[in-house]
Amino acid sequence: MTYERPEEGPGSGPITIGWFRDSDKGGVIYDPPERLSFRQTNKAHAKSASRCPAVIQMESRYFVIKCPFDIHLGFTRDDKGQPVLINRAGIRSSVRGSKLGEKLKLVSEAEWRYPDRPTIQLMLPYVFIADEPVYVTQLGAFAHYRPDPLPGTIFGGRFPINLWPRPLMWAFEWHEPDKDIVLKRGEPLFYCQFEGDRPERPVTLVEAEKTPELLAYMDHISGAVNYVNQTFSLFQKAEEARPAVLLKPKVKG
Repeated sequence: MTYERPEEGPGSGPITIGWFRDSDKGGVIYDPPERLSFRQTNKAHAKSASRCPAVIQMESRYFVIKCPFDIHLGFTRDDKGQPVLINRAGIRSSVRGSKLGEKLKLVSEAEWRYPDRPTIQLMLPYVFIADEPVYVTQLGAFAHYRPDPLPGTIFGGRFPINLWPRPLMWAFEWHEPDKDIVLKRGEPLFYCQFEGDRPERPVTLVEAEKTPELLAYMDHISGAVNYVNQTFSLFQKAEEARPAVLLKPKVKG
């Protein structure tokens, strides 16, 4: 694919990224993505890290996705040796067990990368889109300190949101399944970083309208991962079917 950067238009200024929730059901619990920043830090000294241009540049390019509800999970195997998740919170859980089961699942053991490391997935409604070539990278919340570290690592990922807009998920590889996973609502789940055609261009994030064209395009590419092993091979086909404009900023009423 060949792109020319125009002197005017969307490619000439900040990179505009659109975000939306693919489902409005329960949308109030899913906070908007936030730019990574640390408030109430020491800025009095001229050499403070809080005033360092390199630090400010780095933080401005990451956006935080927060955990929507409290989670306390354990892992075990049933009497047949099959892997099973345990909701440690039980009746004290803020989330009904049936609803938690709709959002959180244990990946089939045959698909684990390592036989002793279970993989779980938390389905999320966040979708990012752009009308120029932009890649999103999903990575761990490395700048947030946890007194009790999680017993594993998240699965990162990188793909072009201008061609492949899809809902994100939090995928976790459980390195120490004998230790529980404890997450609190409002804690960072992961960061998103966006890459455009030039590294110096700033990023602007706007809430996007779910237009009929956008929804039709997403429906066109949805579910491909269930039928094709290497979905990146479909990018050219996706580009052929893509409307010229997908991102329409949402007008606040």
